[in-house]
Amino acid sequence: MSEKTILQKLGVLADAAKYDASCASSGTIKRDSTGTKGIGSTGGMGICHSYAPDGRCISLLKILLTNFCIYDCRFCINRASSNVPRARFNPQEVVRLTLDFYKRNYIEGLFLSSGIIRSEDYTMEQLVEVARLLREEHRFGGYIHLKTIAGASPELIARAGLYADRLSTNVELPTEAGLKSFAPEKTSATIRKTMAGVRVGLDDAAEALRGRLLKKAKAPRFAPAGQSTQMIVGADGSRDDDILQSATSLYSGYKLRRVYYSAYSPIPDASSDLPPVRPPLIREHRLYQADWLLRFYGFSRAEIMEGADDGMLDLTIDPKLAWALQRRESFPVDINRAPREMLLRVPGLGTKAVERILMARRLGAVRLGDLAKLTASVKKVLPFITTPDWRPGGLTDSANLRARFAPRPEQMSLAL
Repeated sequence: MSEKTILQKLGVLADAAKYDASCASSGTIKRDSTGTKGIGSTGGMGICHSYAPDGRCISLLKILLTNFCIYDCRFCINRASSNVPRARFNPQEVVRLTLDFYKRNYIEGLFLSSGIIRSEDYTMEQLVEVARLLREEHRFGGYIHLKTIAGASPELIARAGLYADRLSTNVELPTEAGLKSFAPEKTSATIRKTMAGVRVGLDDAAEALRGRLLKKAKAPRFAPAGQSTQMIVGADGSRDDDILQSATSLYSGYKLRRVYYSAYSPIPDASSDLPPVRPPLIREHRLYQADWLLRFYGFSRAEIMEGADDGMLDLTIDPKLAWALQRRESFPVDINRAPREMLLRVPGLGTKAVERILMARRLGAVRLGDLAKLTASVKKVLPFITTPDWRPGGLTDSANLRARFAPRPEQMSLAL
């Protein structure tokens, strides 16, 4: 059988990488090779594949080094027992593709993951070699996101952090029981040990930066965009409460920049205990909204779950509104007197809208007409706030308040 061409490999390995959601390129340091002998930058424009939190369009070459794998995780399309076509790049081929795509302005950086070849250490060595070649031999200044291989040696993880902007280790499933059932070759202890190694590197780099005697001195570099992870949603029986409990633990224990939630996608020849259809995408969306409340709005997991039912988030309304409907005694709040922490809990007010309100209050009382200029969600805000010219009256405690915001029922389509 003839060996696949590089373009044939690209077709296989780019498609195999599509199941990994954790590929945003935000949060790294600004780096530009203009005026040097290198190429690439971490800011720039190209074909857009995803968006950073600040709204900037980003594009990454997102591929696997190989989709061959010695593991047999039952939820994975690339598991050892799967009959999918296999391919493998060598490090030089990945470097060539990255540079060629960058020069054509197709991409701004590289997202590289891999199935496990031979062993965890061997696979991690190959990934690190790609990043080393790009950085040292080709002076590539663009973004690099490397997947760390759980169980790889701490020395290899440390080397990866020297070259990559971001590192990520997938926890796969939210609970130890789920991982044991669907991915018995993996353990939470091994995964978290690898994540702990990344955190040590991040902490050491931050300490070196603070400890510089001369501010112009260059501190050691280690994954300046931090680390992230991904959890699969809907493959096992984990409830949203279990998922958010795991996310809360990961954020606090490993200083994660992001937890990504990826709705399970049914795969060919799947086990009978895996769901035949993917969970509703709105569930993934509600988890991201809850995650935002944890990170930017001061909510605890327990508070978010007050608006849930049997450990599952409400799919018809967002989690902040669901919480507010359970805590009506806390509303309405005076838009001109409430502290920032309380304004962040008002449905319809985002972080930017709250900052605008706080700035406007310095100039005088904020009235309802002013509020319409500060947020696009005035209708959602009205039952929960007061202004000099607005009082919600009985609206806050009305029995049909939830129905005011829930989408209208839709007739199901007729399958033909």
